[in-house]
Amino acid sequence: MLILFIRTITLYLLVLVVMRLMGKRQIGQLQPFELVVTILIADLVAIPMQDRGFALINGVIPVLTLLIAQTGISYLALKSKKLRSIICGKPTIMVENGKINWENFRDNLYNLDDLQEQLRTKGFFDLQDVEFALLETNGSLSVLPKADRRPLTPADMKIDPGYEGLSLPLIMDGEIQEKNLERAALSKEWLAGELAKFGITDLSRVIIASLDSKGRLLYQAHPEPRENGGV
Repeated sequence: MLILFIRTITLYLLVLVVMRLMGKRQIGQLQPFELVVTILIADLVAIPMQDRGFALINGVIPVLTLLIAQTGISYLALKSKKLRSIICGKPTIMVENGKINWENFRDNLYNLDDLQEQLRTKGFFDLQDVEFALLETNGSLSVLPKADRRPLTPADMKIDPGYEGLSLPLIMDGEIQEKNLERAALSKEWLAGELAKFGITDLSRVIIASLDSKGRLLYQAHPEPRENGGV
């Protein structure tokens, strides 16, 4: 039982490292060759994980081989646009100028039900609202609505909303993010002083505190514990 436990943990950690080295992708965003590698890895580790008579190294070597092959192909595809188009394919126009391109539907074994389903997930329930729709290489659909169906933006109203960047977390789960403090050119004393203005003297109570692009400090804290052990 202990041997089986150790083998399972070993293979789990191996697959975890391999998938991390393969890059940050969600399953739905994987290219076809990446999906093939993922399926093969899952199949390869299943046998040595369950069969103690199967040498562990015989499961490790194929997984590492697939990692090397996938990394090599990804690197070559990064350098060569031609190879990238061969391996990953190219986006296909399914709707052009508001009209369905039937030839591309046949070439990609795509049907109207597939189109309507993906359009609904994008918030388009009427095909007449769509100007262009492209089937991406990972199978997702990118949609450009007709001009009169697009959401209204500040630019349409000739309004300048000003710059809005990412907020900078300064405290997370009660722990001060020192690197972010340095990045914002702030000190722990400043942070403690600002939170004290809101009655927060124990920084470990702070769930999250962040600084937005306009210099405003936003926070959320756990409530103070009541007396007699209450909350």
